[in-house]
Amino acid sequence: MKINREHEHWMEVALKEAEIALRRKEVPVGAIIVHKGSIIGKGSNQIEMLRDPTAHAEMIALTAAASNLGNRRLEKCTMYVTLEPCPMCAGAIVLARIPLLVFGAYDPKAGACSTLYTITNDIRLNHRVHTVGGILEEKCSAILKEFFKVKRKIN
Repeated sequence: MKINREHEHWMEVALKEAEIALRRKEVPVGAIIVHKGSIIGKGSNQIEMLRDPTAHAEMIALTAAASNLGNRRLEKCTMYVTLEPCPMCAGAIVLARIPLLVFGAYDPKAGACSTLYTITNDIRLNHRVHTVGGILEEKCSAILKEFFKVKRKIN
């Protein structure tokens, strides 16, 4: 049970990053990377703001964490992200050698960690990532559902 509470704590922090994206009218996804009990990287979606299709929360958090550690390998880190990573982000997580990925909401349209694909646990790749999904799933889903509900009304 201790691990679940720890995961919930860090997911709450990732949700704060998602709220930052929401205020910028970006798809509200947030990510943090934890190393030895401290956040060393965080990110929220910046795709529209930067006009960059790769500016996903996970990618921004990975870049920050690697810069913080001075190493592209994030071997003793845990990533927390509010939405199941897409294929691009899942691939980057594998390349970063992150041992543990914890996500909130499952993504039936682009999830690449258990829903559509299992990139993080594909035995054909040289690294596998232990993946835990569904942490604070309702909260993580709610912010996304509200964003898209409002977006559909506007369009």
